[in-house]
Amino acid sequence: MKYTRLTKEQLEELHQEFINFLASQSITAGEWEEIKTQKPEVAEEELDVFSDLIWEGVLDKVTHLEHFSPNQMFLFHITQVEIHLIAVKVNNEAIDITTLQGYQWLQKNLMDDAVNLYTSSKALTEDRNKDIFALIQQGAVITKGELFNYFDRVVNK
Repeated sequence: MKYTRLTKEQLEELHQEFINFLASQSITAGEWEEIKTQKPEVAEEELDVFSDLIWEGVLDKVTHLEHFSPNQMFLFHITQVEIHLIAVKVNNEAIDITTLQGYQWLQKNLMDDAVNLYTSSKALTEDRNKDIFALIQQGAVITKGELFNYFDRVVNK
């Protein structure tokens, strides 16, 4: 398995897609029930293959990720070959940017001496999706990139 198995809730949400996946392998509903009871290891393998297919489809479309901690924000823009990072670090332990008040403070005090902005870029490995998945495993979430684009304009003024 390349990624992680989808959760029970995710599999329930993708119920119809899973039925289509089984049908593409000529597995009927009755055969699936039989596989689950008589060959649970085969059922587990099918769930793993389906999970990887779903992850690949999702990861192929990712262009932006965000990761917040109490005093740092990591904003990623991902192309086919590179990952660009804008990092915001608040050097004030009293400010927690994961809270509404802390985030509002950051918005109002972006040019404060306690706020540092960093940028970086690096080439992706041959397996772009695995690189993205590693960031998601570390807590990053997929976004549309509005925050990255905002900070990109700030940094490149």
